[in-house]
Amino acid sequence: MTRTAWFNCHAGVAGDMAMAALVDAGADIDTIADTIAGLGVDGYAIFFERVQRCGVGATWANIVTHDELHAHDSEHSEDAAPHVHRPASEIFALLDAADLPDRVRARARAVFERLAAVEGAIHGIDPADVELHEVGALDSIIDVVGVCAALESLGIERVVCSSIGLGSGIVQTAHGALPHPAPATLALLTAAGAPTHGLPMTLETATPTGVALMTTLATKFGPMPSGTPISVGYGAGTADPPGRANVVQVTIVEAAVSVAADDGAPIVQLDVNVDDVTGEIIAHTIDRLLAAGAHDAWATPIIMKKGRPAYTVSALCEPTMRDTVRDVLVHETGSLGVRATSLVRWPQQREMTSVVIDGHTVGLKVSAHRTKVEFDDAARAAEALGIPVRIVIERAVAAAEHLRP
Repeated sequence: MTRTAWFNCHAGVAGDMAMAALVDAGADIDTIADTIAGLGVDGYAIFFERVQRCGVGATWANIVTHDELHAHDSEHSEDAAPHVHRPASEIFALLDAADLPDRVRARARAVFERLAAVEGAIHGIDPADVELHEVGALDSIIDVVGVCAALESLGIERVVCSSIGLGSGIVQTAHGALPHPAPATLALLTAAGAPTHGLPMTLETATPTGVALMTTLATKFGPMPSGTPISVGYGAGTADPPGRANVVQVTIVEAAVSVAADDGAPIVQLDVNVDDVTGEIIAHTIDRLLAAGAHDAWATPIIMKKGRPAYTVSALCEPTMRDTVRDVLVHETGSLGVRATSLVRWPQQREMTSVVIDGHTVGLKVSAHRTKVEFDDAARAAEALGIPVRIVIERAVAAAEHLRP
């Protein structure tokens, strides 16, 4: 059986909310505390409290750190913001030296590597030299390691995330007042192709830490996966706005069919034939199908009646996603009909992670039989380093050997 954590981020997501939701769903608090203690740092305290958010009972993770106390003591005006700086290299060194379970360390490091890569691109500097401000604060480090520890406590093999709710307005950062969502938050969402929806509020509903966790750890975005729900938890945000429960919901699901079972898992293939759309429209349709939750989408050249060149546009999706994906296929291509075929697949367990090659983050999919390098990441690293992309790929695969399940 495969155990999945599905995060419902309808009201947004923050690191402490994700950790609290997992605790509410049954993650062991002592295991989380012991794992965080493995960082070997002092100056923090964590309290988990039962609260209500719009009538929904939830767990609130109250994290108090020396960073935070010192930053508040140094504020002299309403406009001042806490300035906590840690270079990404310092956080990597902290994680590498910490007494952590291997998968907790790998997951946490991947989150900060993704953050460093995004911040580096925003500021035009090497990821290794990035100064992480709010996300480099001790409470954010605790959030990330705590979430990874909670996932380990629950035996989670796969993370899936819903669409993420985004507020608007202004957010105060170490760089000053910036439009919300913050640049790092939007960059993380864009790079991952994560679905989002707007919320009618000016709160920072999705923080860089929360979004980094979801876009790094989630192997898929979409509705709750098929399976048997075994527990559910609600993690509360600090704010309690009227009319909307400020919570992250997590549902722990055990797959109804093991991915290794001989009879496989059900899946649906949807197809349309089109002879009157351009290549640009087909490419856009494929992008929209994937964004809507299709596992895969593609186009196949065919010949239709009267010798007309045409394409079959196809998509694979979960049976529960059939109607959503079908509607996208019809809407984007203008087709007058869709075919559906029931199939069986045997997906192999894999983990999304990353390695750093001479200061450049390269994403990977690691399974028991193969390590697949994200080619775009490898190409960017190769160009920056002035070496062939095949060398970057070889080095990334070699660096990831210890991550293989």
